[in-house]
Amino acid sequence: MSGHISVMPAEALEQLNPRAGGVYLDGTFGGGGYSAAILEHADCTVWAIDRDPAAIARGASLAARHPGHLHLLQGCFGDMLALLTDAGVTTLDGVVLDLGVSSYQIDDPARGFSFRLDGPLDMRMDPDSGESVADWLAHAEQHEIERCLRDYGEERHARRIARRLCDMRMREPLRTTAQLAAVIAGAVPRSGERIHPATRSFQALRIQINDELGELERALPVLRDALAPAGRLCAIAFHSLEDRIVKRYFRDSARAPEFGQAPGPRFALVTRKPIYPAEAECAANPRARSARLRVLERAA
Repeated sequence: MSGHISVMPAEALEQLNPRAGGVYLDGTFGGGGYSAAILEHADCTVWAIDRDPAAIARGASLAARHPGHLHLLQGCFGDMLALLTDAGVTTLDGVVLDLGVSSYQIDDPARGFSFRLDGPLDMRMDPDSGESVADWLAHAEQHEIERCLRDYGEERHARRIARRLCDMRMREPLRTTAQLAAVIAGAVPRSGERIHPATRSFQALRIQINDELGELERALPVLRDALAPAGRLCAIAFHSLEDRIVKRYFRDSARAPEFGQAPGPRFALVTRKPIYPAEAECAANPRARSARLRVLERAA
């Protein structure tokens, strides 16, 4: 199994510019790349959150190398306020969010994230909670499956795929990634596209089962309001749905208060346009190609 390579670590570090004594949040610990970079850059404290218990377990060795400076918490984006409050953290000097799925999850067949590797049809980021994709597909209405594929995967053949999945489950339950990928491939007309016909549907089902967009929308206000003066919130998105949420929220946060509104903390867009990974990084790590980094700063 290959490891997770953090995307644009140098660019994220440059934007955060960690300082000695600062408190930072790695909101998606994954393989610990951003946490390690921050801790190596400055004598500071990092709180790292991940909903995957396997990621927290992997982080034990990094925490041992930085005793008292790296603290690992398991939980979802939507629970960040409670997680940080329970840990006694009220302000943050910087936040980095690496959105989407970890390479550890994609490359492990037992997690069921990949159509290229046969395994149980799961896709839960926390395998100990919630229902799997197999469970959801067993009871979801056809129109719900169609909506999921259309809205979260931007799949133009969503109706055909949903109908085929419902027909298939009448004959036998959908239990493996290979099964699902084959049904989708059979429902999608052949085209000249280079991507696998199941790519968009697998993305959509993963987002659905983990409520990824809802978790992001719940997390952004908490993290923005926790920023200390001059603190920065860095978000790296990998597809248009995530990036649209981040872009809109950052833009709205940076707007001046309307007439009659009480003055509050001011925020500024550091990145009017997103930062993209360099060509060399994309060549070395193809999964970086779709990444976009946006940065919001609380005014000093």
